[in-house]
Amino acid sequence: MRFQIGVNVIVIRDGSVLLGLRRNCFGAGTWGLPGGHLELGESLVGAAARELKEETGLHADAYRFMGVSNTGLSGGDHYLQTAFLAERLAGEPRLCEPDRCSEWRFIALTSLPDNVFPSHRPLLAAFVSGQTLIDEPQKA
Repeated sequence: MRFQIGVNVIVIRDGSVLLGLRRNCFGAGTWGLPGGHLELGESLVGAAARELKEETGLHADAYRFMGVSNTGLSGGDHYLQTAFLAERLAGEPRLCEPDRCSEWRFIALTSLPDNVFPSHRPLLAAFVSGQTLIDEPQKA
């Protein structure tokens, strides 16, 4: 078991959030935020920018910290998930990692699908409600 830090990016357009349908990875078949793991020596904002570009080809001029979630055990590891709001974003998302994501779609925050990636659901709920901390680890 390892302790992991997830860095996720919330991209909002017209009341909808950008979600990708995960494939060939943990959580395949669920909708998730752009994001990934913090790398050794990397800043959180740097990781957010890197993950957004690697997965969607998008670039934001700024990233605003939105919250952190202690999601507990996931896939045998303990995760602390962070979320950043991408600000001043231009362009359209592209499928840059088709082996890990089958599509990107803007989905209304008011009608999220039931199959949102479990570790991202608390981050989205916190974003909608204005919370910055969810500290309710789940047991695997």
